[in-house]
Amino acid sequence: MSRRLRTLAAALLALPLALAAAPSAHAADPISMTSGFYVDPASSAKRWVTDNPGDGRAAAINNAIANTPMARWFGSWSGTIGTATGAYVGAADQVDKLPLLVAYNIYNRDYCGGHSAGGASSPSAYANWIAQFAGGIGSRPAVVVLEPDSLGDYGCMNQSQIDEREAMLTNALAEFSRQAPNTWVYMDAGNPGWVNAATMARRLHEAGLRQAHGFSLNVSNYFTTAENTAFGNAVNSELSARYGYTKPFVIDTSRNGNGSNGQWCNPSGRRIGTPTRTGGGAEMLLWIKTPGESDGNCGVGSGSTAGQFLPEVAYKMIYGY
Repeated sequence: MSRRLRTLAAALLALPLALAAAPSAHAADPISMTSGFYVDPASSAKRWVTDNPGDGRAAAINNAIANTPMARWFGSWSGTIGTATGAYVGAADQVDKLPLLVAYNIYNRDYCGGHSAGGASSPSAYANWIAQFAGGIGSRPAVVVLEPDSLGDYGCMNQSQIDEREAMLTNALAEFSRQAPNTWVYMDAGNPGWVNAATMARRLHEAGLRQAHGFSLNVSNYFTTAENTAFGNAVNSELSARYGYTKPFVIDTSRNGNGSNGQWCNPSGRRIGTPTRTGGGAEMLLWIKTPGESDGNCGVGSGSTAGQFLPEVAYKMIYGY
């Protein structure tokens, strides 16, 4: 019997007690329901290795990057979104592993940065998209990072646009609570170099953090795990003082092995960080951004588009040069 089946059987035996205790909507633990993290068999790194077996960089990229569990990002490129998330989570469920997903399609996405601009065509279109995203996951275990940059990217937005964005995120959390009870959703909280902890705590709370399992840090960025842990703890101190609760957080360690040099868009000299694991100063250290995927037409990725896999960048990131 698989670990997940044993967990489900134990849950069924405890059902009368569970009903009496009236657990919260976020009581499910997808980690305990699975036997480890899912390795995406079709990540951009894995596809490149498969397509370029004779390349001298292939073995290193395969060993150090392509076989590490990392998140798959979903957006307008994903086709019918409920089918896409359902297929991905279903494949992970078949092998008793925990999939990592990123929802990245909010209306006015990357409104101020621009390299990843796009997203749904309207708030109502986003509401429909995210409802299908959650529905595709259903009751299977999953981890979802919700809309990276969405709460840090306020610099060029007016108050009505901010209110609109926060409402979209609040609605998204409600959809996951309703349709995906075994999913842990993390609202994105930027990174230590973007917005101060007090401001981020307020934005998280106003966008519905109380409904989420937690928040995510450093997505697609380079700050060290220690810097992010300190920032996450500072956000929680603000949440506790202002609103009376705290939340667990996860850190994207995919590219933070050498820390940040102050640049966010394809900086040189970065290095892969701690592979996906539980603990490590946060609830989990996760590879959310694939090492070697471009941040846009900038830095060492000049001439590339956001999300494009650059093997030379990936190779150098393994060794930190």
